[in-house]
Amino acid sequence: MISVEQLKVEFNATPLFDNVSYVINKKDRIALVGKNGAGKSTMLKILAGLQMPTSGNISIPRDVTVGYLPQVMILTDNRTVMQEAERAFEHIFELQAGLEKMNVELAERTDYDSEEYHRLIDRFTSENERFLMIGGANFRAEIERTLMGLGFVREDFNRPTSEFSGGWRMRIELAKLLLRRPDVLLLDEPTNHLDIESIQWLENFLATRANAVILVSHDRAFINNVTTRTIEISCGKIYDYRVGYDRFVELRKERREQQLRAYENQQKQIQDTEDFIERFRYKASKAVQVQSRVKQLEKIERIEVDDEDNSALRLKFPPALRSGSYPVICEGVGKSYGARRVFHDVNFTINRGEKVAFVGKNGEGKSTLVKCIMNQIDFEGKLTLGYNVQIGYFAQNQAQMLDETLTVFDTIDRVAVGDIRLKIRDILGAFMFGGEASDKKVEVLSGGERTRLAMIKLLLGPVNFLILDEPTNHLDMRSKDVLKDAIRDFDGTVIVVSHDREFLDGLVTKVYEFGGGLVKEHLGGIYDFLRKKKIEHLSELNLAPPARITSAPEAYLIRKELNKKQKKLEKQVAECEATIEKTESAIAILEEKMVTLDGASDIALYEKHRKLKQQLDKAVEEWERVSEELESIN
Repeated sequence: MISVEQLKVEFNATPLFDNVSYVINKKDRIALVGKNGAGKSTMLKILAGLQMPTSGNISIPRDVTVGYLPQVMILTDNRTVMQEAERAFEHIFELQAGLEKMNVELAERTDYDSEEYHRLIDRFTSENERFLMIGGANFRAEIERTLMGLGFVREDFNRPTSEFSGGWRMRIELAKLLLRRPDVLLLDEPTNHLDIESIQWLENFLATRANAVILVSHDRAFINNVTTRTIEISCGKIYDYRVGYDRFVELRKERREQQLRAYENQQKQIQDTEDFIERFRYKASKAVQVQSRVKQLEKIERIEVDDEDNSALRLKFPPALRSGSYPVICEGVGKSYGARRVFHDVNFTINRGEKVAFVGKNGEGKSTLVKCIMNQIDFEGKLTLGYNVQIGYFAQNQAQMLDETLTVFDTIDRVAVGDIRLKIRDILGAFMFGGEASDKKVEVLSGGERTRLAMIKLLLGPVNFLILDEPTNHLDMRSKDVLKDAIRDFDGTVIVVSHDREFLDGLVTKVYEFGGGLVKEHLGGIYDFLRKKKIEHLSELNLAPPARITSAPEAYLIRKELNKKQKKLEKQVAECEATIEKTESAIAILEEKMVTLDGASDIALYEKHRKLKQQLDKAVEEWERVSEELESIN
C-alpha cells in the first residue's frame, strides 16, 4: 500500500537514518520504536507528507488516504465540540448538497421522457446509494459514539472547544481523525491525554475497526494490545520484526548480543590489522602486504551497536524518617465547586508502606482529592495526616517551579546527597539527559524536559510519602522502568494518579476508583481491578445521585443565591481576562526588546520577563478555577 525506498534523512549533514526501505500493507498494525532522538516522529512526518527526506522515495497510491495525529498541534477555538467533530464528514455535506440540488432540479423539470432527465435520475440514484453506503444517514450517531468513547458526555457536545483544556481538544482532533477512517493512521503518542477507559476504547477501535495503523507510544500495554508488527529505528537503520512488542523485546536482546559479538570480533580484527601495519610499515620486504592490509581496513564496513540504555540502573530513594502507622485517614471528605459536587463521603485509611492507585475518568476528582491531602484547597469532612509524614508531591506544574538560571546537572547536584552524587550523570542519562543535554540551562528546556527534571529532583529528596499525579506522561519506557523500580523499592507510602496500566502493574496493591461522586476501594493490583470491573459493570458509579425534591419558595431562594454568585463570578472572569491580556501585552513588549542587540545582554529584562511569566501563569490558573466554578453554576 505504501512503499518506502532507500530513505535518507540528514540534519546539518548528520544522517538520522540512511538507506531505509520497508512496505506498509493493508491492515498492518505497526509499533514504531527506538530511543529518543532516533527519528520516530520524523518518520511519521515524512509518511504524512509534512517533511521531505534528503533522498529516497515514498510511494503512496493516489486513492490511499493518510491521517496523522502529532504530539502537539495548533487548535482552533471557534466551534462547538459537535461542530468541530462534524468537520470529519465535510465530504458527506458536499455530497448531501449535491443531492439536494439534483432533487430540486428533478422537481422543477417537466421533460420526463427526455434522455437528459433519465440520466439525472440515474446520477441521483447512484449518488444517493453512495451517500447511504458511506454512512450519510447515521454519521451523527457515529460522532456521538466516538466522542463518548474518548471520554466526552452529551452535555459537552454543544460547549465551545475553547472551554476545554489542550488535552481535551487533542481528544477532539483524535475523534475527527478516527471518524475519517483513513487507509493509514499515523499516531504519535495518542494515549498521553486519555484515561484508562478511553485508552481501552481506543485499543478496541484500532484493533477491530481501523485500517493500517503506525503508532509511536510509550504505553507498553497499549502497544501490546494494538500492534502485531514492530519496526525499530536504531543507529540510522531499521529492523523489521513481524511480531508484537513483548516478543520484539526478546528478539532485540538476542540481536544485540549477536551484534556485540560481531562488533567485538571486528574490533579484534581491526586491531590485529592495525598492529601488523604499524609493525611492518617501514620494512620494504613487507610493503605489498602492508598496502594490502591498508586497503582491507578501508573496505571494512564498521559494525555499529546502539548505545546500551540505562534502564538497569538502580535508583534508590535516600533514607527518610519513619512516618506514623496511618499516613492518611479520610472521614466523610467531600468537595464541591459551586453547585457541582465532585465527590462526597470519602472514607478510607492508607497504611504506612502501602502503594495505591487513584483511577477513573478525567474530571471525577482524583487530582482534587490529592490537593485536599496537600491542604491546597478547602474541603468538607475530616482529613488527617499521620505523625511525621514528609510528602514528596509531583504534579505537572512542578516543572514551573524549577530555577531557570541553573543547568540540568546543577539542578540535581544541589539536591543529591551521599553516594548518589557519584551517579548523577548516570541518573540524568536514564531520564534522557545524557551527554551535552546535562549542561543545558533549565530556561531552554521544553515542557516535557522540565517535567522529567522535576521528577528526578523529587526522587532524590528525603520523603516518606510520595504523591505522584500522572508521573509518566513525558517518560519513555526506559525512564518509566527506572522510576517504577525506584518506587517499588521505596519503603514509604505512595499514591499514584495514573492511566498507565503497565506502570501500575506490579506496583500498587490497592486501587481507589473515582466516579459518580464516589470513591470505591478495590483490593489487589490494577489488572485485578480491571478484570473485576468488567464482571461487575460498575457503570452505576457514573450515575449522578438522585436529585432532592425542593419546594417552590426554596427553589426560588436557591436560584436567587446562584444568580448572585453567578454575577460575582462573571465579574471575576472578566477581571482575570483583563489581567491576562495586560500581562501578555507587557510580555510581548519585553520580548521585542530582548531580541535587540542591547536587550539581548540586559539581565534585568530577562528577570522582569521571568516574573511576568509567573504572573501570567497565576492569572491563567485563577481564570481556569473561576471559569470552572461559573460553568458549574450555568
